Amino acid sequence: MTATAAETPRDLRILAEGLRFPEGPVAMPDGSVALVEIEAGRITRVAPDGTKSVIARPGGGPNGLALGPGGSLYVTNNGGFAWHEEPGMLRPVGPSADYRGGRIERVDPATGAVTVLYERCGEHRLCGPNDLVFDGQGGFWFSDLGKVRARGRDHGAVYWAAEDGSRIVEAAHPVPGGANGIGLSPDGKTLYVAETETGRLWAFDVLGPGVLRKEPWPSPHGGRLVCQFPGFRRLDSLAVTAAGNIVVATLVSGELTTVAPTGEILRVVRMPERMPTNICFGGPDMRTAYVTLSLTGRLVSLPWDEPGLRLPHS
Repeated sequence: MTATAAETPRDLRILAEGLRFPEGPVAMPDGSVALVEIEAGRITRVAPDGTKSVIARPGGGPNGLALGPGGSLYVTNNGGFAWHEEPGMLRPVGPSADYRGGRIERVDPATGAVTVLYERCGEHRLCGPNDLVFDGQGGFWFSDLGKVRARGRDHGAVYWAAEDGSRIVEAAHPVPGGANGIGLSPDGKTLYVAETETGRLWAFDVLGPGVLRKEPWPSPHGGRLVCQFPGFRRLDSLAVTAAGNIVVATLVSGELTTVAPTGEILRVVRMPERMPTNICFGGPDMRTAYVTLSLTGRLVSLPWDEPGLRLPHS
């Protein structure tokens, strides 16, 4: 990464402001962008002209969002945060006072109705579901960041779940630094997971629904290391391009970092705040990147140098 100079985009557009810690952008078929507002406990639609409307109010902490079968929206709900706010900055600081665990929800965007699909995997409650990606085979992979408290934390994990709510599998555990961004290679054979606190991007070979090939110890969870980000960089969400590169929203440094499947840093794009949290691709040629700037509550867009991967159900 030391040889890769950060670019400052010239064509960045602010699409919406005043959002309450936005994440999970989804480019919708009608040209709008759906996203979550974690602090507000709601799912919001941003129209092409910037108009905002509420799709649903699931409460808790809706964190990740994906377009699912039949036009439904699937939500990874972290269960809620406590918040610190000062001028120009809103950030989570721990579990909310009413936190009881996380959950996976399905939302009907036409009515706003919310259905809880999963709250636990076997005897273990979900801690902080964070992000998800559909596999096109009747299910989806999702990350669990865990939960951080004043003097302890619950480890993160990776799960697979059936989209109809009938089956859930713990596929990788523990992810000590919190499993965050998650995505699949274009052929669906590799699952990528960003580990927040360590600045590490991991890969797993997908053997089938809910089944990952595991590397032996000392890998903490069976993943193989793709890239160790340098310096103090924390990792958030990610998106995969049509060519198979992985674009990671990189916290603290305030960057979007493109990593090749072989681990090389290909491109670094500087964002106008330190915490760009999520990225998705849309537009007719999949060359528009939509990015959430969560501390300052903005959704922005910018042209991208390669097309993003078109996801199942999009």
